[in-house]
Amino acid sequence: MPAPEEMMPVMREAAVAAGRLALALRENGLLAESKADDSPVTQADRAAEAIISEALAGHWPQIPVVAEEACAIALPDCDPDAPFFLVDPIDGTREYICGREEFTVNIALVTGRYPVAGVVYAPALDELFEGSPAGAFRRRGAEEAEAIRVRRAAGPIVALASRSHRTAQTNRFLEMLGPAEIVAMGSSLKFCRLAEGAADVYPCFGKTMEWDTAAAQAVLEAAGGAVVDAADARLSYGKGAGGRPDYRNPFFLARGNVTVRM
Repeated sequence: MPAPEEMMPVMREAAVAAGRLALALRENGLLAESKADDSPVTQADRAAEAIISEALAGHWPQIPVVAEEACAIALPDCDPDAPFFLVDPIDGTREYICGREEFTVNIALVTGRYPVAGVVYAPALDELFEGSPAGAFRRRGAEEAEAIRVRRAAGPIVALASRSHRTAQTNRFLEMLGPAEIVAMGSSLKFCRLAEGAADVYPCFGKTMEWDTAAAQAVLEAAGGAVVDAADARLSYGKGAGGRPDYRNPFFLARGNVTVRM
């Protein structure tokens, strides 16, 4: 297998192609359905996932692809200790359906149960974020890639909170933290705003799946941040393999250069 940073061009191209297709399909009108867990899905989710899965399998057929819509049908046979991809073709489907800009395409490479490379593309904003051993970078439109880094919070903390899935437990945590500002935002874009130094912390006390977070975790960690569970341990992956019914995450805290804990 190539080094993770050498795989980034294919991951970038697949994410951008999937994201542009999702935008085009939204402009033509969408039919939304509900999956078994009552989460929404559209034809764009499935079409974008097909583009990504085909691109990854075409270059690295030996690496399993764990993708959200395929997992809604059946879990793949995947060794969690071996390399695998995690794919969310449209993260923030509710935002996508409502016509908002805060939805993303997520592709991550997981090795040894941790994300080592990830691409997050926000099609409506034309912003692409990536993280690997080579560092964390942001691309805006046709601009050159720019290195990004979390900021050191010199004053009151700025917190991000889910727009669609904010819970009472999240509100209690934010009240205890007492941030100077709380910004509501959808999708994995929250991790990327931490990575570029626009905010300091994102607590999640709601339901998320591994494909929702892996790519963005790779970006944030490459930028100097962290994603940790209630024990302050690094968020790991592959928990849904080996017969478990899903790839559900525990509650977690994504943070920049701050000492906040759950």
